[in-house]
Amino acid sequence: QVQLVESGGGLVHAGGSLRLSCAASGNIFIINTMAWYRQAPGKQRELVADITSGDNSNYADSVKCRFTISRDNAKNTMYLQMNSLKPEGTEVYYCNADVILLRDRAIRYRYWGQGTQVTVSS
Repeated sequence: QVQLVESGGGLVHAGGSLRLSCAASGNIFIINTMAWYRQAPGKQRELVADITSGDNSNYADSVKCRFTISRDNAKNTMYLQMNSLKPEGTEVYYCNADVILLRDRAIRYRYWGQGTQVTVSS
């Protein structure tokens, strides 16, 4: 019913930048909070940043002042600008969205994207 597609991952050297995008499509009435999570091999998935439909954002301490989350509600798209990347190896970044569907406005659903890989080399 709802698809989240991430893009923008890749290989970058430490200190570099990447911009991730997450485009939502499908039977969407409203998207509430959207978020970026990341997961390194063998570790738990962790919240990187989230943003409400009113543009209130929240960041993990480890990325504050380096990452910026934003969204374009008209395009149902969220972004993550990542600067001053640290050499943390390979992580997969996942998009998450809290969605109210057109067909059932009484229930909120959470959806995940398939992930986009980010590798930061030293």
